[in-house]
Amino acid sequence: MAKQKYELLAPAGNFSMLAAAVNAGADAVYLGLGEFSMRANAKNFKISDLKEIRNTCNRGLNGRKVKIYLTLNTIIYDEEIRKIEKILKQVKNKVDAVICWDLSVAELCKKNKIPFFISTQASVANSKTAEFYKKFGAKRIILARELNLKQIKKISKIIEVETFIHGAMCIALSGRCFTSQFLFNKSANRGECLHPCRRSYQVFKARDKQEDYELEIENNKIFSAKDLCTLPFIEKLKQAGIKAFKIEGRGRDARYVDIVVRIYRKSLDKKLTKQEIHESLNELKKVYNKGFSSGFYLGVPTSDDFSKIEHSSAIEKKEFIGKIRHFFPKISVATIQLNNSIKKGEKICIIGDKTGIINTEITSMEIKNKPVEKAIKGQEIGIKLPKQARKNDEVYKIISSS
Repeated sequence: MAKQKYELLAPAGNFSMLAAAVNAGADAVYLGLGEFSMRANAKNFKISDLKEIRNTCNRGLNGRKVKIYLTLNTIIYDEEIRKIEKILKQVKNKVDAVICWDLSVAELCKKNKIPFFISTQASVANSKTAEFYKKFGAKRIILARELNLKQIKKISKIIEVETFIHGAMCIALSGRCFTSQFLFNKSANRGECLHPCRRSYQVFKARDKQEDYELEIENNKIFSAKDLCTLPFIEKLKQAGIKAFKIEGRGRDARYVDIVVRIYRKSLDKKLTKQEIHESLNELKKVYNKGFSSGFYLGVPTSDDFSKIEHSSAIEKKEFIGKIRHFFPKISVATIQLNNSIKKGEKICIIGDKTGIINTEITSMEIKNKPVEKAIKGQEIGIKLPKQARKNDEVYKIISSS
């Protein structure tokens, strides 16, 4: 009996994230072109980048040819429909599918014979809606995040389904929150959300003389959900009929993509032991997170699924220490102009558009061909790397957040 193949989708907000995803073992990447992509604040890509993106995706781990999915999943106004069709004509045969939910975009995909998936923005949560989109021509549905495993299993018998398995959770129906719009004139429905829900709030009693209520809260992050993490019960997701497993995070960085993709790649390719799950969770905690939650998969979230921090609770952080000035491929040595101090034994990561990410430890370093134990800002050091880096790649020191 052939082994079940699951598709792992990774976020790509820029070229370094793209390369990291491909090198870490993603089966597909999803990305935007600046407009209409629900991530207006990410660097995103241009249509002219698609050739280079395809070349990168054709060099996937173990010979994988990584698929490219384009997100066009904001709300669309009348005056933008012509522009959407122009984009679709330009990307035809350059992407493997378009992720959308506005029926005008889906209709234009059909007209131009481009496969399309229904975005989670459509909040598909029942079989009847799934049947409608299937008849309409959708190849896949990215389901609403408010579903449990039993509900997902029923829908998965109708059409191929994709769900989120890791990353940020919106406290409202994704894209339907107006807090950012009201406070900052930045619409979540247009991919501009500034995430005011992550901030701290105080709740006061009503000023109306007829009312005398106040809300007592233990956690002032009352709108901020913990991040989704399905690793501990990933086998249950497989049994629910899910075919595509999606990692959230186009606003993150290459290190986040590298670690999260590698962990979930392993979990989809085999059943992890309890020890492997424990070790993998510790790895996931090293990069951006607001604490972990099981979302709606195992039941309705409780007060324990709200974050108690405003920013990240990652147990490690990266600190910029400089850029690579030269790389000598014959001896695999890089020279780095330091913006910060570094010493032997410290861990670093190197991030670049073509390089993706290199994780390594400084086992030795030299200044003017003489071995040194440490170096300070302004000095130029030489270190040996495990694989190719490039000029102007950024170098970061990995340090404990505690």
